[in-house]
Amino acid sequence: MPNLVSLEPVEYLAIGHAAHDLTANGPRLGGTVAYSALTARALGLKAGIVTAVGKETPLDALNGIPVVSIETPNSAIFENIYTRTGRVQYLRAQAARIGFDFVPEAWRNTAIIHLGPIANEMDAVLPEDFSPAFLGVTPQGWMRTWDAEGRVSRGEWANSESVLQKANAVVISREDVNGDHELIEQMAHQTRMLVVTEGAEGCVLHWNGDRRRFRTLEVNEVDATGAGDILAAAFFIRLFNTRDPWEAARFATLVASYSVTRVGLNGIPTLAEIEDCKMEVLQ
Repeated sequence: MPNLVSLEPVEYLAIGHAAHDLTANGPRLGGTVAYSALTARALGLKAGIVTAVGKETPLDALNGIPVVSIETPNSAIFENIYTRTGRVQYLRAQAARIGFDFVPEAWRNTAIIHLGPIANEMDAVLPEDFSPAFLGVTPQGWMRTWDAEGRVSRGEWANSESVLQKANAVVISREDVNGDHELIEQMAHQTRMLVVTEGAEGCVLHWNGDRRRFRTLEVNEVDATGAGDILAAAFFIRLFNTRDPWEAARFATLVASYSVTRVGLNGIPTLAEIEDCKMEVLQ
């Protein structure tokens, strides 16, 4: 059980496992909640995180962001192996499940709540005493399964329709659905807005029966890890502030473009990059 001390309200709440990512250069902090909360802070919002992380995973990169961490014997540990045919991912260890009762009461009516599972670590539907003005969902962790060796593959997302209907916006990657166009179309009809990220190709926004593609900037890609999470957070925040889905998608794509030029959490957008992206979408 975490110590649920009195916490000040936040403006952006990310819920999900922080990841302990094993890389060729050593372990590093990852996971949707880390990338999205840091992006929210970079965009001027007070962010908070509810997660479950083990002692082996330092949270120094999140200094200044209030974190409620559930007691767990270890973090969610992922290993990514890159081959000529694509990424092979392993879940080496699971962290404790996140119950919504662990979320402090002061955070249950946060303006933007972002559900960001990475290993099916929580329920998909918020309890009735949660009342965000905006619910953003990146369902990647509900769309995964893994075998006895931990090798991750696409899984069936049970009860997806209920959360798709309640979300204000949903962001997935084409990789999450193995490029299944029919499934993407089905999801687009079940939710208000669906953004499908496609790596260096940018993203496609499905909204109100229409769709538009938004291209990335031409940059020197160093590390694409977390780019989708940065895009999602930027999209949720810009959409919440402007109510303009097309502008929000353009802005988020530009922000994510810059992120791949640096490694890991160093890819969080800088103030100068954010201002450049704002100027670009207004032109």
